[in-house]
Amino acid sequence: MGQTELMYDIPSYLVSGGLFLLMITAMWLGIVTGKRLQRNENEESKSQANAVQGSLLGLLALLLGFTFSLSLGRYDERASQVVNEANAIGTAWLRTDLVAEPAQSEVKDLFRLYAQLRLTASTVPSIEAGTRDRLIAQAEGMFDQIWEIAAQEAQRNPSPVTMGFAASLNDMIDALATRDAAIDRHVPELVLFLLFGTFILLGAVIGFASAISNVRPGVPVYAMMTLIVILVFLIIDLDRPRRGLIEVDQTKLITTVQQIRE
Repeated sequence: MGQTELMYDIPSYLVSGGLFLLMITAMWLGIVTGKRLQRNENEESKSQANAVQGSLLGLLALLLGFTFSLSLGRYDERASQVVNEANAIGTAWLRTDLVAEPAQSEVKDLFRLYAQLRLTASTVPSIEAGTRDRLIAQAEGMFDQIWEIAAQEAQRNPSPVTMGFAASLNDMIDALATRDAAIDRHVPELVLFLLFGTFILLGAVIGFASAISNVRPGVPVYAMMTLIVILVFLIIDLDRPRRGLIEVDQTKLITTVQQIRE
């Protein structure tokens, strides 16, 4: 669960801004260290520092690509699960018309409450774990009541119609579990720490290489650091559902709930 991790509750802009400050600090420390050791450096050591700098840039590109792809994949999975659950709820709702009265009216009322609970849960930020868990428990309790009625109808009238309704309910509860599991899956924090550590080390190496070469870090260096911070912000924002700038589209679920209300 994301709530047990160190950085999950920290806003994305603070994480990325802190990373930028750490990179600048590391570069400054690298410059200070490089100036102190400058007299003892020769061409071979300068070439070595430049080679390490290039290697770190390559490693950084690999880690950035891997992490961004991972976070984007998790985002796409969450988006598809919203559509899957909305479709499952919509299908089960249509099949309530096949339930005989007086059970049909009761099932439809429970369905409206269930769908509203699922929509409300989708608007609760993931960091509010208690509220989200309470809404999920209420929805599951509502589903239990619907399932009990469906089971009674299947026992009373075992037909393809009642079996089909029960199957749609099974798909609906599976969609609930799959979607909530997708919300809790994100980029492992260890991967982010490795990425951040590489950034900071790169800043130190850039500063050291610049100092021993008597070259002051220019605009391209700061532009690269800024771009890295922006990418980190996007990675974290994509990886945190229902908070930040990038959110999963809930339109399909909203439309389904509106249709059920009518």
